[in-house]
Amino acid sequence: AKALRACLARGHESRKVAQTQMNHESSRSHLIVLIKVLAENKDTGERLKGKIVLVDLAGSERIKKSKPGPQQQQEAIEINKSLTALVDVIEALVQNGKEKREAK
Repeated sequence: AKALRACLARGHESRKVAQTQMNHESSRSHLIVLIKVLAENKDTGERLKGKIVLVDLAGSERIKKSKPGPQQQQEAIEINKSLTALVDVIEALVQNGKEKREAK
């Protein structure tokens, strides 16, 4: 638990935010945390494994509404590009999953 708290604290310290007209604390970076959990029953020796995935994506912005400064405007453009790429990846994974199910 201590190591997990330290990892989350390090991620929080690295988080980049900026103020825009639409949001006092606009996330300017993405954060993905994968936590692997292993629980063992000491009486029976039974082991359970699991994963927890935490995702904090930088916010998509309408530049006309948020009125960012020059640096935040370039960040917004890059954030929007990366979110578009993420959508493409998710759509490809969904399509691949459908094709595998249909092939069975």
